Amino acid sequence: MELKEAISKITNELKNDSGYRESWKANIAMSYKDCEHWYKQKTGKRQLNKEDKHIIANDAAEHFLKLLCDEYKFGDGM
Repeated sequence: MELKEAISKITNELKNDSGYRESWKANIAMSYKDCEHWYKQKTGKRQLNKEDKHIIANDAAEHFLKLLCDEYKFGDGM
């Protein structure tokens, strides 16, 4: 299957299968929530500024991609 075909399949399923779409949405949202929690633990910050949120958003995107690509190994500190 070509990449264009694969992307078309995924986007079609996201458009037509509400449960599948909801699972992607939940995983993306939880990636942000998890990364915000870990960031606050790591930095000790309670209030976040614009720069903090930008860092968290990038961390969350990377975290989501690692989950999607099954790149975490057992025991990774998630």
